[in-house]
Amino acid sequence: MHFKRFFRLPALVIALVSVVLVGCQPVGDLGSRTNPVRLYFTPSVDADTIASNSRELLQFLEEETGYYFTTGIPTSYIAVVEAFGSGRADIGVMNSFGYLMAHERYGATARLRTVRHGVDYYQGQIVARSDSGIETVADLAGRRFAFTDPASTSGYLFPLKMIREEGVRLGRETFAMKHDSVITMVYQGQVDAGATYYSAPDADGNIRDARTRVFTQFPDVEDKVRIVAVTERIPNDPFVFRKDLPEDVAEAFITAIKKFLDTERGRDIFRNIYSVEGIVDATDADYFLLRDTIRAIDMNVEQLAGQEG
Repeated sequence: MHFKRFFRLPALVIALVSVVLVGCQPVGDLGSRTNPVRLYFTPSVDADTIASNSRELLQFLEEETGYYFTTGIPTSYIAVVEAFGSGRADIGVMNSFGYLMAHERYGATARLRTVRHGVDYYQGQIVARSDSGIETVADLAGRRFAFTDPASTSGYLFPLKMIREEGVRLGRETFAMKHDSVITMVYQGQVDAGATYYSAPDADGNIRDARTRVFTQFPDVEDKVRIVAVTERIPNDPFVFRKDLPEDVAEAFITAIKKFLDTERGRDIFRNIYSVEGIVDATDADYFLLRDTIRAIDMNVEQLAGQEG
């Protein structure tokens, strides 16, 4: 099988080759060997991690649906959005704000929403070095700050709303592009504070927010990086489908991905990629609150997209 040979390549090569493949002019019926269904992943973690963990997923999807699949892992959130506009993406696992852009610009539609730690929402957080003297959002005035990505809901939009509501003017701002990179920058003192995703601790009090992503490098990160504030609830990341995707392809994918996540191995793979343990059905209406937040901070969506090139 074409993809079995493809999967023998090193994971980083898989990521690069996938992007090239989805950029080629498709030939043949969608889902055929020469025109596979193109599944895009938002690069919220290292591309190598996504690529290596997606091997079994693609094989499972092919066996269950009878369609061929390939993956794309762009370097930014906005690149996933633009993949819908350029016809390079059929289905995408996106962050919430990226979905709004894909829906508004290209008519893409949310059909599924992820579940993490038993809930279908998440939150953003503002974190700071424990020795920074930053105790509240107001203390961020004039301080060095790292956001995640200009299109990150938890790592930019909702924390920015909190900061603006406090009337705080930050010092030097930077975009670290990944949640673990923000935590690393705060830990190492490159910035005083930053914004990432937040998940509540488990029943035993073990943290599950973005700091867990750097436990291996920094075992004392929980002591060195503390939470300053937590945002409102944000609907979890959606699975997004291009507007003219044939319904039989969409339904086959939905049925197969639900079946995949009903298996322990499937849940393990999605935990490795996105800390996801399940999915629920979704509609565009689930993201109305996010649209209200964007209006509240007077965000210029087109200008934001321009920052990502």
